[in-house]
Amino acid sequence: MSESDEKMNSAKGRESFDSTMGNSVVHFFNRNVSPYPTESGGPKFDLIPIAKQKDIMVNAARMHGQQEYNRIMELVEVLQRQAAELKRRLDITDMVHQAEYQFQTYHGQIYWLVFDHKKQVSRLVVIGPKDWFTGKPEEYEYICQVKWLGDYTWVEVKDEEGQQ
Repeated sequence: MSESDEKMNSAKGRESFDSTMGNSVVHFFNRNVSPYPTESGGPKFDLIPIAKQKDIMVNAARMHGQQEYNRIMELVEVLQRQAAELKRRLDITDMVHQAEYQFQTYHGQIYWLVFDHKKQVSRLVVIGPKDWFTGKPEEYEYICQVKWLGDYTWVEVKDEEGQQ
């Protein structure tokens, strides 16, 4: 086959070949891949205003991005609060382990952490500030009410019913 018999293929398509009209080469144009009409008898169409379309897309992207950012920041706040609560629980646990006490502690029971100014020591006691018949000892400074949890940590209890 001679070189002139081979069909030219500038588009490098499987089924596309160039043709010649007179002395000029007409490159193959695949009408099936264009979204616009390629013939004079094709349907009328309007061009899309690209700048407006880009503005709409950017605004939608920013809105959805901001929503996702806000959701993530809410999760971060929850994690920060949980971390602060855990740190407080560990601090209370350290305070209880440094305190002196002369009784057996039990999981789920509520005790009081006090500072004895007379002996300059922390103590763990069963009796709260309102449980004394003659009034609490003057040397006791009640720090907080604590509860021993099943994971061997101590947590501060907010009221006398043992609710946090």
